Amino acid sequence: MCVEATSGPLENRPEAKLARETIKSVGLSGYRGWTPAGLLAATYLGRYRRRVRVIDAGESRASKIPKSHNYPGFFGIGGLELLTRLRAQAENYSAELTRGRANSLRCKTDHFVASCSDFDVEARFVLVATGLVDHCPHLESGLPECPADSIRFCPICDGYEAMDQRVGVVGELRAAAKKALFLRTYTKALSVFDTGSPAQVENDSNDLKEAGVPVVGRPEKITLVAEGGVSVLTQDGILHKLDALYPAMGCVVGSQLATALGAASNDAGNLVVDENQQTTVPGIYAAGDVVSDLHQLSVAFGHAAIAATHIHNRLPTNWR
Repeated sequence: MCVEATSGPLENRPEAKLARETIKSVGLSGYRGWTPAGLLAATYLGRYRRRVRVIDAGESRASKIPKSHNYPGFFGIGGLELLTRLRAQAENYSAELTRGRANSLRCKTDHFVASCSDFDVEARFVLVATGLVDHCPHLESGLPECPADSIRFCPICDGYEAMDQRVGVVGELRAAAKKALFLRTYTKALSVFDTGSPAQVENDSNDLKEAGVPVVGRPEKITLVAEGGVSVLTQDGILHKLDALYPAMGCVVGSQLATALGAASNDAGNLVVDENQQTTVPGIYAAGDVVSDLHQLSVAFGHAAIAATHIHNRLPTNWR
């Protein structure tokens, strides 16, 4: 998103050239999709009377949320509806939402350049809210991506809705055990499908045994059931019927734009930020799943508010 310290249409103001050269900032809501953090940051900056432009490819992870039940103020809201509301809110405060994919980010003497397929954006500051992409097991469904109704990624988000259901967790034992033990709060009908090496991690196996969660074998084929749910065929020929399956197979964090410029990240790829959401590269901020391992909308919105406010305060004043 591009932010300029003007209160009206920049192109009609006499100081337009000076503003373009000296006081721009830019944020990338996500190179995959309209991310909630990026859209809310655009709303904040628009309300600060900054000119905002959001660059986005339209493939948001949030769009796969069937219904979020821990989003403040709603007794359930779908991801697509939430994104629609956030887009409308940002546009209400004059944010420009542009389809595009930021392929690279370059650092110049006093600004950054975000390059998309057919246009560039120059800016003093960058807000990266590029999210992450979950790894999903191969499904015998003909569908290109994991459907959100029966293949779920976030037990914090929807574990409550899996109360007493038949639930499976698939992944290497250490990660799968961690997620399964969290889900044990909601159901005892749990199974773990280990995709790792035959040598099991003893401590994790013991924790699962204590919780009454069996490791039922290595998955051979995972199939979506027409009437709902998932079936998992293990290598020993046993078919396991489930209401929901949680992959614990990791993800790819979209931090590459920032790390290519030297921004520090942890082992998982999450960007390291300070109390103002600024990365270790001065002028580059980050918000949402690209920062936090707790993938929650409420966390992302807090990041967005902090980053947008700090960017606003660093830009030249725009008094009326």
